[in-house]
Amino acid sequence: MIYATTDSLELAKTLAKTFNDNAAEADRKGAFPQTDAQVIKSSGILKLTLPEIYGGFGASLQETIEAQLELAKGSGSSALVVAMTHSIVGHERECLSWQKEIRDALFEKVANGSLINSSASEPRLGSPSRGGLPDSYAQQDGDQLIINGHKNWVTGGEHLDQLLVKVRLEDAAVTVWIPANTEGVRWEKTWGESLSLRASDSHDLYLENVTVSKENILQETNSKPLIWFPMLMAATYLGIALGARDDIVQYAKERVPTALGKAIATLPKIQRQIGEMEVTLESARTYLLYVASLWQGQEDKRQALLPKIAAAKHLAVEAALEATDKALRIAGGAAIDKHLPFERYFRDVRAGIMHPPSGDTALEIVGRSSLGL
Repeated sequence: MIYATTDSLELAKTLAKTFNDNAAEADRKGAFPQTDAQVIKSSGILKLTLPEIYGGFGASLQETIEAQLELAKGSGSSALVVAMTHSIVGHERECLSWQKEIRDALFEKVANGSLINSSASEPRLGSPSRGGLPDSYAQQDGDQLIINGHKNWVTGGEHLDQLLVKVRLEDAAVTVWIPANTEGVRWEKTWGESLSLRASDSHDLYLENVTVSKENILQETNSKPLIWFPMLMAATYLGIALGARDDIVQYAKERVPTALGKAIATLPKIQRQIGEMEVTLESARTYLLYVASLWQGQEDKRQALLPKIAAAKHLAVEAALEATDKALRIAGGAAIDKHLPFERYFRDVRAGIMHPPSGDTALEIVGRSSLGL
């Protein structure tokens, strides 16, 4: 279906309803719903960060974060898949680090509903953010590249249309654009029983004598620190927790134990716990949107904004961890069972700990900035 609205927030809310309808079953199956994939590709949501010259919305970071919060209320897994395309397009539209021919081609594909994701992490390498050359490698054969390797944590899996794969070429790491339907691209379903975001299809990717033109190597000039990716990750996990908040409020109004004879929402203890959730989540949400509003693509402000981004991401994840834990406590023993969504919310936000910058690293970034170092 194609949604007529040009309001990105309303579009996100509409998609979130579809996501939410499928979320529980998708989590049980450990698989990204085909229905979610179809509406993501057909609705126009992937054009959100795309420049208007390519037929996109040209949304600001703040507008995109607001939409992502809504999407994640419906399903953190499906929202994460969307975020990967938005972060790549948002970053590239500002940095213009690829050759124009590749940028034009990929942006046109996004405009037509293609899902894109980077594929950089590997079992031995871990996260490429820590440096090191990948084991996955490319060999030149005339005008062609022959690529072999193994990648993990590739969110979107078989639903992806375009892959940006980090490989070793001689003694350097390069990124190669590989259409996902290229012969030799193989997926192994390794993710469905993971702790968090089981329906995100963050499976292992195998490249077996994959052949593409050497012109598919991204030159990646003007490489700059990421802003869109950490902010969208923060919005994803905070959005999940906001969904938990909404559901626990409704649950508290409807749950009437026979021993009590009235809704648990009438208990001061429950009111206080929900109040604590509200203050925690809204504080993190307000700061996240404030930081997002500071970024309008001004390159002279990129470096100075990084400590605030680290702080916003840290606050969002910590708030999500606290709030989803509290939702379990409010719902009581029934929350452990899968007939309620609270244990899924609790599990899903744990993945936020893993996305950089996180934990001590985020706080060290903030501390160095405060110290003027």
